[in-house]
Amino acid sequence: MKKILIVDDQAITLKMTNHILETKYRTICASSGLEAISLYKKERPDMILTDLHMPQMSGFELLNTLQDEYAERIPIMFMTADSSDEMESKGFENGAVDYIRKPFRADVLLRRIENILQNAEQIAGLKRAAETDPMTGLLNKSSSQEEIGQMCRETPGMLMMIDLDSFKLVNDIYGHAMGDKILISFAEIIQSAIRATDLAGRMGGDEFIAYCQHVSDESVIAEKTRFINEEILRSAKEYMGEDMAIPLGASIGAVIVPDEGTDFLTLYKKADQALYTVKQNGKHGYKVYTEERREDLLTEAVSTNIANEMAVLGERSRKKGAYCLPYDDFRLLYRFLVRVESNYHKVNRFLVFSLDTQEKEDESYQDAFRQLYEVVSSSLRASDVVTERGKGYVLVLLLEAGALDSRLVIERIRKKWEGTGCEYEMNVENEIIK
Repeated sequence: MKKILIVDDQAITLKMTNHILETKYRTICASSGLEAISLYKKERPDMILTDLHMPQMSGFELLNTLQDEYAERIPIMFMTADSSDEMESKGFENGAVDYIRKPFRADVLLRRIENILQNAEQIAGLKRAAETDPMTGLLNKSSSQEEIGQMCRETPGMLMMIDLDSFKLVNDIYGHAMGDKILISFAEIIQSAIRATDLAGRMGGDEFIAYCQHVSDESVIAEKTRFINEEILRSAKEYMGEDMAIPLGASIGAVIVPDEGTDFLTLYKKADQALYTVKQNGKHGYKVYTEERREDLLTEAVSTNIANEMAVLGERSRKKGAYCLPYDDFRLLYRFLVRVESNYHKVNRFLVFSLDTQEKEDESYQDAFRQLYEVVSSSLRASDVVTERGKGYVLVLLLEAGALDSRLVIERIRKKWEGTGCEYEMNVENEIIK
C-alpha cells in the first residue's frame, strides 16, 4: 500500500483529507512543516500532500528543505485556498507535481493522487532500468561508480573487484548462450555472498564490483572468496556437466575504506592492482591492498609473469595418446624438427597412414578414415605428433625413434586396425626426417 504524508496546520482540513485517503492509502499526518520533516525521515512516504500557507514553515519551504537534505525528486502536491494563477505558477516552479484548490471534491483528489503515484512509478521504473545491467540485474557500470562511490565516501567497509576466471573458454567451447547463463549465475552468487545492505555491480564483461559495509577483517573476504569459488564451480557443472574441465573461479582484489582513502577511482585502482596480483599468481584467490604491501604486490606480480606465461602456453588438459595438431601447426613443427635433426643429429621418423581405396567420397570411407585417425593417435606416445592431411592421410612424427621403434609402432597400429574389422586395408609409409 502506498504511503502519503498529509501536512496541514488546520485540524479539520487534516482530519477530512485523511478520511478521504485512508481507505485507499496508508496515511501519516503532520500539523506543521517541522513535524513533516521529522516524519519524512522516519517514514519515507511515496508522496506528500501539503497545505501551502502554514505558520513557521510554508509548503514551499518544506519542499525546498526536503530536496536540499535528500537530493531527490519528491512527489508533492500543494493544497491552498488561494485562487491566484501567480501562486499556482510559483508552486510548479518550486517543484510541485500538482496543485489543488480548497475546498476540493474527494473524487477529484483521489484521481489526481492516483495519477501522481502512477507517474512516479513509471519514472522510478525508467530510473531502475537506466541504472541496472540488463543481463544480471546488478548495478551497471555508471551506477556502480555513483552509488558505490557515495558509499565509499560515507560508510567504512571493503571495496572488492571480482573477476570470473577463464570465462572466455565457456563462450569458445559452449557458445555465448551458455556464457550468458554462467554470467547470470555468477552475479547471483556474488549477490548471495553479500548482505542486503551491501552493493554489487557489473563493470562489464566478466568483471564485477562489490562494496561490503563495515567490513575490514581479511577473514571475511577469505570466506567470501571460498564461497564464490565453490558455488560457481558447482553451478557450472550443473549447466555443462560433471566432466566440465574449464577452470572457472573467482579472483578478488580488495581495499579497505577509509584506510586507503574514500575517493572511488583511487580505491578502484588499488583494488584492481591487488586483483592483478591474484591473476598473476594462479587465480581463484584474493589479495587485500595496503600501502605497505604496494611494492610487494608489484614485485610479486612481475616475478610470476614468466611462470604464468608458461602456464598459458602450456597444454591445459593432456589426453592419452599422441599430440594431435591441425595440419598447419604440424607443418611448422615438422620444419622445426628438421632443423633440430640437422644440428643435433636427433633421429625422428615420419609416417604416413592411408586406406587402400579410390572411393574417398563414400560415407563408409569417411567413417573408416575417422576410425583410422583415432586408432593411430591412441596408439602413440604422448611425445609423438599426429595430424590429418585432407581426408586421405594421417601424418605422424615419431620423436627420437629408430627403425626398430617405428616398425614396432607400425605393427601395433596394424594389429589394432585389423581388430576393428574394417573393410578397408591400411597402407603405411615410413621415412627418416632428412
